[in-house]
Amino acid sequence: MSPELSRTGKPTTSSDVFAFGALLLEVACGRRPIEPDAPPMQLNLVDWVRECWARGQLLGAADPRLAKFYDGEEMELVLKLGLVCCQSAPEVRPSMRRVIRYLNGDENLADDVSLVFSERESVNLVSGDSCNSSCGIISTSSLNKGR
Repeated sequence: MSPELSRTGKPTTSSDVFAFGALLLEVACGRRPIEPDAPPMQLNLVDWVRECWARGQLLGAADPRLAKFYDGEEMELVLKLGLVCCQSAPEVRPSMRRVIRYLNGDENLADDVSLVFSERESVNLVSGDSCNSSCGIISTSSLNKGR
Protein backbone atom coordinates (compact mmCIF):
# COMPACT_ATOMS: atom_id res chain seq x y z
CA MET A 1 0.00 0.00 0.00
CA SER A 2 1.38 3.39 -0.95
CA PRO A 3 2.30 5.78 1.87
CA GLU A 4 -0.27 8.35 0.79
CA LEU A 5 -3.06 5.76 0.53
CA SER A 6 -2.37 4.61 4.07
CA ARG A 7 -2.58 8.25 5.23
CA THR A 8 -5.61 9.44 3.25
CA GLY A 9 -7.51 6.26 2.40
CA LYS A 10 -8.09 7.70 -1.09
CA PRO A 11 -6.73 5.70 -4.03
CA THR A 12 -5.17 7.55 -6.96
CA THR A 13 -3.48 6.55 -10.18
CA SER A 14 -0.20 7.13 -8.37
CA SER A 15 -1.14 4.72 -5.58
CA ASP A 16 -2.01 2.18 -8.30
CA VAL A 17 1.49 2.62 -9.74
CA PHE A 18 2.94 1.97 -6.28
CA ALA A 19 0.85 -1.20 -5.98
CA PHE A 20 2.02 -2.38 -9.40
CA GLY A 21 5.63 -1.78 -8.37
CA ALA A 22 5.09 -3.79 -5.21
CA LEU A 23 3.59 -6.60 -7.31
CA LEU A 24 6.62 -6.56 -9.63
CA LEU A 25 8.92 -6.90 -6.63
CA GLU A 26 6.80 -9.65 -5.05
CA VAL A 27 6.86 -11.74 -8.22
CA ALA A 28 10.55 -11.14 -8.99
CA CYS A 29 11.69 -11.78 -5.43
CA GLY A 30 9.22 -14.52 -4.54
CA ARG A 31 8.22 -12.96 -1.26
CA ARG A 32 5.61 -10.75 0.36
CA PRO A 33 5.99 -6.99 0.88
CA ILE A 34 6.40 -7.53 4.63
CA GLU A 35 8.08 -10.68 5.97
CA PRO A 36 7.65 -10.66 9.76
CA ASP A 37 10.00 -13.64 10.21
CA ALA A 38 12.78 -12.17 8.06
CA PRO A 39 15.93 -10.62 9.53
CA PRO A 40 15.44 -6.90 10.32
CA MET A 41 17.26 -5.77 7.15
CA GLN A 42 14.92 -7.90 5.01
CA LEU A 43 11.62 -7.14 6.78
CA ASN A 44 10.34 -4.65 4.18
CA LEU A 45 10.63 -5.88 0.58
CA VAL A 46 11.08 -2.46 -1.05
CA ASP A 47 13.78 -1.43 1.43
CA TRP A 48 15.56 -4.77 1.08
CA VAL A 49 15.64 -4.61 -2.74
CA ARG A 50 16.87 -1.00 -2.49
CA GLU A 51 19.67 -2.15 -0.17
CA CYS A 52 20.62 -4.99 -2.53
CA TRP A 53 20.87 -2.45 -5.34
CA ALA A 54 22.91 0.01 -3.28
CA ARG A 55 25.39 -2.80 -2.53
CA GLY A 56 25.63 -3.65 -6.24
CA GLN A 57 23.84 -6.95 -5.72
CA LEU A 58 20.46 -6.22 -7.28
CA LEU A 59 20.10 -9.69 -8.81
CA GLY A 60 20.66 -11.13 -5.35
CA ALA A 61 17.08 -10.05 -4.63
CA ALA A 62 15.71 -12.35 -7.35
CA ASP A 63 13.70 -15.36 -6.16
CA PRO A 64 16.27 -18.08 -5.39
CA ARG A 65 13.73 -20.71 -6.49
CA LEU A 66 14.25 -19.47 -10.05
CA ALA A 67 17.81 -20.84 -9.80
CA LYS A 68 19.00 -18.14 -12.23
CA PHE A 69 16.74 -19.49 -15.00
CA TYR A 70 15.90 -15.97 -16.13
CA ASP A 71 17.33 -13.29 -18.37
CA GLY A 72 19.49 -11.10 -16.13
CA GLU A 73 18.69 -7.89 -18.01
CA GLU A 74 14.96 -8.54 -17.79
CA MET A 75 15.15 -9.34 -14.07
CA GLU A 76 17.18 -6.18 -13.49
CA LEU A 77 14.58 -4.13 -15.39
CA VAL A 78 11.72 -5.61 -13.35
CA LEU A 79 13.50 -5.00 -10.04
CA LYS A 80 14.51 -1.43 -10.92
CA LEU A 81 11.07 -0.64 -12.29
CA GLY A 82 9.49 -2.03 -9.13
CA LEU A 83 11.64 0.35 -7.10
CA VAL A 84 10.85 3.31 -9.35
CA CYS A 85 7.13 2.62 -8.99
CA CYS A 86 7.47 2.31 -5.20
CA GLN A 87 9.08 5.68 -4.60
CA SER A 88 7.73 7.37 -1.48
CA ALA A 89 6.81 10.59 -3.27
CA PRO A 90 3.81 9.98 -5.57
CA GLU A 91 4.71 12.85 -7.90
CA VAL A 92 7.94 11.18 -9.00
CA ARG A 93 6.45 7.79 -9.83
CA PRO A 94 6.04 7.10 -13.56
CA SER A 95 2.65 6.84 -15.21
CA MET A 96 1.42 3.34 -16.05
CA ARG A 97 1.71 4.28 -19.71
CA ARG A 98 5.42 4.91 -19.19
CA VAL A 99 5.76 1.71 -17.13
CA ILE A 100 4.39 -0.26 -20.08
CA ARG A 101 6.84 1.48 -22.43
CA TYR A 102 9.69 0.45 -20.13
CA LEU A 103 8.47 -3.15 -19.99
CA ASN A 104 8.05 -3.31 -23.77
CA GLY A 105 11.55 -1.90 -24.28
CA ASP A 106 10.20 1.21 -26.04
CA GLU A 107 11.99 3.44 -23.49
CA ASN A 108 15.16 2.92 -21.51
CA LEU A 109 14.54 3.21 -17.79
CA ALA A 110 18.02 4.56 -17.03
CA ASP A 111 17.65 7.32 -19.64
CA ASP A 112 14.46 8.73 -18.15
CA VAL A 113 14.76 8.21 -14.43
CA SER A 114 17.77 9.62 -12.63
CA LEU A 115 17.09 8.50 -9.07
CA VAL A 116 15.28 6.02 -6.92
CA PHE A 117 15.27 7.30 -3.41
CA SER A 118 13.98 6.49 0.01
CA GLU A 119 13.83 8.50 3.19
CA ARG A 120 17.31 7.18 4.04
CA GLU A 121 19.29 7.52 0.83
CA SER A 122 19.23 8.12 -2.88
CA VAL A 123 20.68 5.77 -5.47
CA ASN A 124 21.54 6.86 -9.00
CA LEU A 125 20.06 4.46 -11.57
CA VAL A 126 22.75 5.12 -14.12
CA SER A 127 25.90 4.89 -11.99
CA GLY A 128 24.65 3.15 -8.84
CA ASP A 129 26.22 5.90 -6.70
CA SER A 130 24.63 6.61 -3.34
CA CYS A 131 24.07 9.95 -1.71
CA ASN A 132 22.07 11.18 1.24
CA SER A 133 18.60 12.63 0.86
CA SER A 134 20.01 16.17 0.82
CA CYS A 135 21.37 15.69 -2.71
CA GLY A 136 18.52 17.76 -4.08
CA ILE A 137 18.10 15.70 -7.25
CA ILE A 138 14.85 13.93 -8.02
CA SER A 139 13.44 12.20 -11.03
CA THR A 140 10.69 13.66 -13.12
CA SER A 141 7.75 11.93 -14.68
CA SER A 142 4.32 12.89 -15.84
CA LEU A 143 1.04 11.66 -14.48
CA ASN A 144 -1.70 10.99 -16.96
CA LYS A 145 -5.38 11.31 -16.22
CA GLY A 146 -6.77 8.43 -14.25
CA ARG A 147 -9.38 7.88 -11.62
